[in-house]
Amino acid sequence: MDPTTWGLPFPLLVGALFVIVMARANGTYWLGRAAAAGTERTRLRRLLHAPGYLRAVRWIDRWGAPAVSVSFLTVGFQTLMNLAAGVMRMSMRHYLPAVVAGSVIWALIYGTIGFVGFTAVSALYERSPVLAISLTVVAAGLLAWWIVSQVRAAHAAAPEDVASA
Repeated sequence: MDPTTWGLPFPLLVGALFVIVMARANGTYWLGRAAAAGTERTRLRRLLHAPGYLRAVRWIDRWGAPAVSVSFLTVGFQTLMNLAAGVMRMSMRHYLPAVVAGSVIWALIYGTIGFVGFTAVSALYERSPVLAISLTVVAAGLLAWWIVSQVRAAHAAAPEDVASA
């Protein structure tokens, strides 16, 4: 279903898409939270209280918000990222601004170009699979480089006691 064919005024279209993606993303987050809570009653409880896991939870809670926002630029990965944020129990203080920013970005992109971008990549793939895959790999590499550089810059600016937490 291509939202550019809905015939709605642009602000209403983007608003509707925003509501849809917020409901989906937050639903996935809460499914992750429920799964984590359910493991508290199993043998996996020890794993959820291990020092390494708790360190990872603190790191994700502190630095995972940009990853949540950026995940909305991907197809499929955003669902996994929201699920992981829920499983890792990312605090709402960090998660909500990140999911709102990502949802706004997603709604704007989806509301303006809809399936045009997907159709263009598909057409390029039909003509030259190597070029389409190469461009996708380069774009993913640039995105990964940007995320890593942002995390490193934030880590370098963080006080030592926070960085080791």
